[in-house]
Amino acid sequence: MQGVSEIIPFTIAAGACIPLGGYIASHSHIRRRWLAQEFRHAIIALGAGILLGAVAMVLVPEALQHLHYSIWATALLLGGGLLFYGLERYLDIHRHAAPQFTGMLLDFIPESLALGGLAAVGTDTTLLLAVLIGMQNLPEGFNAYQELCAAGYQRKRVLWMMLALTPLGPLFGVAGYYFLGDLPAVLGAILLIASGGILYLIFQDIAPQVPLRKHRSPPLAAVIGFALAMLGTLFTH
Repeated sequence: MQGVSEIIPFTIAAGACIPLGGYIASHSHIRRRWLAQEFRHAIIALGAGILLGAVAMVLVPEALQHLHYSIWATALLLGGGLLFYGLERYLDIHRHAAPQFTGMLLDFIPESLALGGLAAVGTDTTLLLAVLIGMQNLPEGFNAYQELCAAGYQRKRVLWMMLALTPLGPLFGVAGYYFLGDLPAVLGAILLIASGGILYLIFQDIAPQVPLRKHRSPPLAAVIGFALAMLGTLFTH
């Protein structure tokens, strides 16, 4: 039960960063248009850097360890990319494309599952993963709020939608704790599939939004985001 008592507050805190990011976005009014654009692109890059850092520093290393460095791990990573490609294509065909919001949701759920599974097997990266999920949810919530408002959704409705996502963290975290603890291979597969999907979303939807004409500083935020993820791993050692 001690594992569950850790998972619930970890996942609630990580999930709460989604509406928090949206709330910050709703109160971020920069008068100068060029500065507002540069700030938004920097936030997008920051989220991409943290996502990339989470994949490189936590998700893939943990997955390979649980799968005993099997060669099939490559197929799972590629399969995750193909799965997210198919899902995004379906959403695009049906005109429901919202890459920032979709990416936030699709990585939050498997990462919460993985967090519960990692807690069940007693790994020491549970807190680190929770921190990284929260760190990436904050800029993702910020960007998703602006994306949905630009698509015509009412501001209050967007914030309520984001708030409704918060309980998904504890729900899937506890599910991962009870169902994945004794299935390390399944846990590793979920981690790799999520990693493949996250990599696809980064380079398909998120990274292309980072460059800004005549401004070269926003991509530096991606480096900062990756450095933050690396810093988290250094603290655990």
